[in-house]
Amino acid sequence: MTFVLQHLVVLPVLVPLLAGAAMLFLAESRRVARASLALASMLIQLAVALGLLYLTSDAAPFIWSEGVGVYSIGNWPAPFGIVLVVDRLSAVMVTLCAIVSLSTLVYSIARWDIPGQPFHSLLQFLAMGLNGAFLTGDLFNLFVFFEVSLAASYGLLLRGAGAARVKAGLHYLAVNLAASLLFLIGVAMMYGVAGTLNMADLSIRAAALSPADRTLFDAGAAILGIAFLTKAGSWPLNLWLPGAYSAAVAPAAAAFAMMTKLGLYAVLRLGTLLHEDKTLGVALFYLGLATLGSATIGMLAAKHLARQVGYSVLVSMGILLAALGLRMESLTGPVLYYMIVSVLTTTTFFMLTGMTERTRNIKAATPATHAESPPPRHLAYGIKEPSAYDTRDDAGVAIPAAMAFLGLVFVCCALLVIGLPPLPGFIAKFALLSEALAQTPTTAVPASLWVLCGAVLLSGVAGIIAFSRIGMRLFWSVTARTTPRLRVVEAAPVAALVILCLALGIAAEPVARYLDAAGRSLHAPDIYVRVVLSQRDGQRPAGASPP
Repeated sequence: MTFVLQHLVVLPVLVPLLAGAAMLFLAESRRVARASLALASMLIQLAVALGLLYLTSDAAPFIWSEGVGVYSIGNWPAPFGIVLVVDRLSAVMVTLCAIVSLSTLVYSIARWDIPGQPFHSLLQFLAMGLNGAFLTGDLFNLFVFFEVSLAASYGLLLRGAGAARVKAGLHYLAVNLAASLLFLIGVAMMYGVAGTLNMADLSIRAAALSPADRTLFDAGAAILGIAFLTKAGSWPLNLWLPGAYSAAVAPAAAAFAMMTKLGLYAVLRLGTLLHEDKTLGVALFYLGLATLGSATIGMLAAKHLARQVGYSVLVSMGILLAALGLRMESLTGPVLYYMIVSVLTTTTFFMLTGMTERTRNIKAATPATHAESPPPRHLAYGIKEPSAYDTRDDAGVAIPAAMAFLGLVFVCCALLVIGLPPLPGFIAKFALLSEALAQTPTTAVPASLWVLCGAVLLSGVAGIIAFSRIGMRLFWSVTARTTPRLRVVEAAPVAALVILCLALGIAAEPVARYLDAAGRSLHAPDIYVRVVLSQRDGQRPAGASPP
């Protein structure tokens, strides 16, 4: 048992790496074996992630030192070697990634398992990059895992045909390469001043820098922050996101729901470790408001469901950044709760777009119908007919009342995004705003907080208008509509995610309690630093790799 716990931290990186590489050597005819291997890998990742959640909780206080697990690669202690570190925040992010990846994988088996296109391998490498970024304790390896996830996302985004998809993919590629260049410049400046890239050691050395060196260090940290915010989809460098996400095939777009949250995680992790969270507060607040405002306008203007969901991703990111910009430590728990609800909802919504597109019978549509509403994504972006994705339309077990299922899921997703009571989207927004108001004197509530409250409410009203309009267009006003054959294998993960979102609302209290503890530990980085660097001082905390 001790041996398993010692190596548990590395499994979220090692398992998808081995599975993705093994699937590349499987012949195209062995589709069942490839899908089975991918499914086994995702199930193992989910089980490991749940184990990490338990080990970092208060229920297991004596297994890992102070709820932080450290794994030294090659048995080289920090800061001399590379370490993987898991705490409450890392465990939450890895678990969320495992849920999204598993749901996307099951959904993709129905129609997107195409010979010649290694979708399953790319999805494994995407999960590997995300997990590694959430677990690494080294700044350069954070960059490496960032690039692994981005390289996999390039392949997933460009999957298929069409000039519009290639154009959106090139925009996505150019923006992220520019952000990666800024990432490297920031890392180089910080290393040149501090002489280390281990994040725990960097926290100690940064505090001991001279004023001149500290200025250069802060400049590098600012450049690094710009790179993180670009990858998080912050205004004004986020115009690529709605087009790229709406151009991708449905399972790829669903998997991308975690990508922007990687940038948010990096801002939280480094901001608290380097004590830059308070310095960046004002900038984060105004960037968040600008992101929220521009995304709300874009959501109202969007005429295509997938593009509208892409803007809803930016709306959630705007709320998250603005809330962090208030510089209240007690808001971190509600921010994490809202982030989880947002990721699960947008993942479900992107999956739904892949099914609602099949309700439109384009060949039977009249010219007036085309003028009233945009064509499905596979035609709007120059992609081949659905039969090019799956020639087995009659295969599988179909679910009854397909249109009723699609309509019900659409309503649930729309209400979750908008945040109407009593769903968890409302609970998350209410907890965030009420906690912010509770932390300020009733006689002197700052104007910035009222502005945030108004912006959140206006975005909800805009969401009601936008999703009501697109819902009526999809389910009521389309005359040339066909009832799609929905298979259990693609409907099951969508239904499971909706049920999971509802369960988050029912079990809001224990979930919020764990996330509040994660927020408190994040703002008390001394524990993280002490456990990671204890090996350097001749101590070996529980959970570290054996000698």
